[in-house]
Amino acid sequence: MTDVTLGMPQLPAPDYPAEVRARLEGDAREVIARYPDSRSALLPLLHLVQAEDGYVTRTGIRFCAEQLELTTAEVTAVATFYTMYRRRPSGEYQVGVCTNTLCAVMGGDAIFEALREHLRVANGETTEDGKVTLEHIECNAACDFAPVVMVNWEFFDNQTVESAKRLVDDLRAGRTVEPTRGAPLCTYKETARILAGFPDTRPGAVEATGGAGPASLVGLRLAKGEAAPGRVVSQRASDYPADEIPPGHPSSHDAPQQTSASDPDHPSGPVTEEGK
Repeated sequence: MTDVTLGMPQLPAPDYPAEVRARLEGDAREVIARYPDSRSALLPLLHLVQAEDGYVTRTGIRFCAEQLELTTAEVTAVATFYTMYRRRPSGEYQVGVCTNTLCAVMGGDAIFEALREHLRVANGETTEDGKVTLEHIECNAACDFAPVVMVNWEFFDNQTVESAKRLVDDLRAGRTVEPTRGAPLCTYKETARILAGFPDTRPGAVEATGGAGPASLVGLRLAKGEAAPGRVVSQRASDYPADEIPPGHPSSHDAPQQTSASDPDHPSGPVTEEGK
């Protein structure tokens, strides 16, 4: 047998213990029943095996393939395409620092570099205690709260270098950490099971209202008429004839002016044939 990801001969993937397999098969049947085409269940099934192992193992790939009557190559192709599926053991908490443009310029780059030094890990690596895996992540649509750090896909908004250091220290020490918004924080395996489509029954999770924060919803409130529209301070300069722009108008400097008016120290008269 050849491993399709490494191109090297491999022994057949081991199976799950009987009791684990029986439990996973029951969960898999529930997931597959949601879809008219069984192979559509592959993404949640990958989350399911990731919830069991903490990453997508060769055993998990074999299990998904058997449940959906696919080849292991087909399952591996999907598991290696999406970054949400781990291909090696990782931490109990995935700490992602957004380093896309806005978060980066607001301090995301500095936070990421500070955490690399603080945790003594590189991008994608896990601390020795197995608690935290650090990674830079793509935009998570929370630009109003930049710079943003995410832990197992829960938001920690408006972070600084010092607050991010405290965050990872608390995670490693087992102290309670509360996301800025959304559901209570849970482990990576618990997160994977929720992503597989199983309900989060933890206290406070059902009542939690995640999603966008107030700053992101201003436009929606305006559209619904729930907030007063913005006040028009003054007309645009283009609404006036060039010679009637009121003095002091915010755009009056855009109006055509004689050179002597725009630069009194270097007045210039009209261009003549002689001056060309």
